[in-house]
Amino acid sequence: MAAISSNMLPLGTEAPDFSLMNAITDKRCSLQELKGDRDTVIMFICNHCPFVKHVNEELVRIANDYRVSGFGFIAIMSNDVIAYPDDHPDQMYKTARKYHYPFPYLFDQTQEVAKAYKAACTPDFYLFDTDLKLIYRGQLDDSRLGNGIPVNGRDLREALDAVLNNRKVTDHQKPSIGCSIKWKDDKFKPAS
Repeated sequence: MAAISSNMLPLGTEAPDFSLMNAITDKRCSLQELKGDRDTVIMFICNHCPFVKHVNEELVRIANDYRVSGFGFIAIMSNDVIAYPDDHPDQMYKTARKYHYPFPYLFDQTQEVAKAYKAACTPDFYLFDTDLKLIYRGQLDDSRLGNGIPVNGRDLREALDAVLNNRKVTDHQKPSIGCSIKWKDDKFKPAS
C-alpha cells in the first residue's frame, strides 16, 4: 500500500461547483444545496482505503461536533468502481450506514469533481469559507496507520476552531497522506 500526499490546492481558490448523486438518498445534490451556513468541509474519501478506515469514526465525531455551529460537511468518493468494486455506490450506502455518516456521501462517477479539486488521495480535506474560498487543505491530524499517534482530528479541528473564534486559519498546513484516488485514466495517476 503506497501512500501519496495531497496536492495542496492554493489557498483562496474558489470551490468548484458540482452536482453529484448522494449514495445515501439516491438523489442528486449540488454544492450550493449542501454548503454550510458558516463554512464548508469537503472530504474525498472511499470505502476500501485503510487510511480512511483509520479515521472514519473521527470524521463522524468532527461533523457531529461542528454541524451545530453551522458548518457543512460533504464527503465525495471518486474512485474507479469497476477496478475497485468495494467503492461502488451500493457499498458507499453500507459504509455510510455502518458509521452513521451525518453528512452526504456523493459519488463522483466521472471523476471530474476530483480533478477540479486536484484531489490526490483518500482522505483529502478542504475547508472553504462562507464565500467558498479555500482557507484550509491538508491532513486531518498527525495520526497514521501504525504510528501510535491517536486519531483526534487536531489539524482540521484547529482550522474549524479558528473560524469559530474569528481568527485567521494558520497558513502552516500539512498535506494529507493516503491511498491515491483510483483514476480511470492513466494520465491522472501520480508519477512513480
